[in-house]
Amino acid sequence: MQKLKRVVVTGLGAITPIGSNISAYWQGLFQGVSGAGPITHFDAAQHQTRFACELQNYHVDDYFERKEAKRLDPCTQYTLIACDEAIQDAGLTRNVFNPARLGVVWGTGIGGLKSLQEEIVRFIKGGMVPQFSPFLIPKMIANMPGAYIAIKYGFRGPNFTTVASCASAANALIDAVHFIQLGAVDIVISGGGEAAITEVGIGGFNAIKALSERNDEPKTASRPFDKHRDGFVLGEGAGALVLESCEHARDRGVPIYAELIGAGITSDAYHITASHPEGAGARVAIQQALQNAGIQPQAVDYINLHGTSTLLGDCSEIKAIEQAFGPHAYKLAMSATKSMTGHLLGAAGAIEAIATILALRHQLIPPTINHFTADEAFDERLNFTFNQAQPKPLNIAMSNTFGFGGHNTTIVLKRWED
Repeated sequence: MQKLKRVVVTGLGAITPIGSNISAYWQGLFQGVSGAGPITHFDAAQHQTRFACELQNYHVDDYFERKEAKRLDPCTQYTLIACDEAIQDAGLTRNVFNPARLGVVWGTGIGGLKSLQEEIVRFIKGGMVPQFSPFLIPKMIANMPGAYIAIKYGFRGPNFTTVASCASAANALIDAVHFIQLGAVDIVISGGGEAAITEVGIGGFNAIKALSERNDEPKTASRPFDKHRDGFVLGEGAGALVLESCEHARDRGVPIYAELIGAGITSDAYHITASHPEGAGARVAIQQALQNAGIQPQAVDYINLHGTSTLLGDCSEIKAIEQAFGPHAYKLAMSATKSMTGHLLGAAGAIEAIATILALRHQLIPPTINHFTADEAFDERLNFTFNQAQPKPLNIAMSNTFGFGGHNTTIVLKRWED
């Protein structure tokens, strides 16, 4: 039987509501910065929710020429920005890789929503005359961000996009790992991007009562595990990781951030938007990831929680953790970084995997901010790292990502020591 290759992380890139690159993102995380504020992308005065976690001081002209920007939906723009940072971070110049041995596995929950919305509005205002931009389809379809990565950098290995709602980027990372483990490729650029802060995005999530409506207190609206949480805050951005076989990375002599040692993927098969109330699918995903990593529950030091700030979702995740970890659940450090970044939907799994890697690297747990009132639904022995970062020796950490439709993913990462 073929021995599976070890998979390591050699490059990171991010553009998020609390930092436009990896260094700024980490600063925002450990300082407990909230990225939430009034929506500026459009006039949200008539919406139930009038705030979100937008990118700060984002000017497309800083990154793209005007002609190029017109052809790229913001989802693709954010993707290319994050990937450029990750590729530079990993030292991937064209003379150090075989194009056929480098792939792209990208994730997005929605894709080019802004472009689709704009063209439909233009169509209606134009008297229903069927005249559409030739760029509409390439800007809209979900696979295009990944395609642009490959085209820009000349990566000719496997290239596809995973769409699993909020678990999209985490699924992409897991698929990327499998390709490397089997020896099909040496390197995969993976992660996710999302740009859904539009009239349709906000309105659609409002219609299913998923978003916080704390319009007078946007900075403190994302309150995972707080008794008075009332929904998530929509975010935008992208996160990119360069995944590489350990052997290939060592041959290149590049620094390594962490090793990805295990993963679990399950489905609740329960409801289109609600998580299983007892966390059944999430529990199995966690158990699969532990088994895949070849470790006992007691080996895990930290969990980056899915923690969206919804009433039912937060409860079901904790039930899954208590069932999967038993008494060790009360010795774990946990935190929900969506309290700061908001919920980046299909990109969440990427920026949260990055947050987990940075926690391992810096031996510091980022906080769950905006905690004001304890919820008796959660055992008081649980450590949610409320409101302030905590230093802690970390060796193995886990990142949970769950999505509408019952998608559950868990990734296990190990600190790299040279």
